Amino acid sequence: VDVFQAWCGPCKPVVNLFQKLRNEVGSNLLHFAVAEVDSIDALEKYRGQCEPVFLFYTGGELVAVVRGADAPLLQKTILEQL
Repeated sequence: VDVFQAWCGPCKPVVNLFQKLRNEVGSNLLHFAVAEVDSIDALEKYRGQCEPVFLFYTGGELVAVVRGADAPLLQKTILEQL
């Protein structure tokens, strides 16, 4: 989940990375979503930050968090969680 604030928007450059990985590993294993923290109370702790935050869930449980648009770290985290 790409967690963003309305004033800075979702991290568009990372979308290409997710699409590439999703094509490689299969669309049923990897799902990408965006969530605006200002409209979701459960994400309140991520408000007020100017860097993108990516939350990784497996079976409904938060399993990893990556702060910043670090493509190699995001790819590593995705592949480790799969």
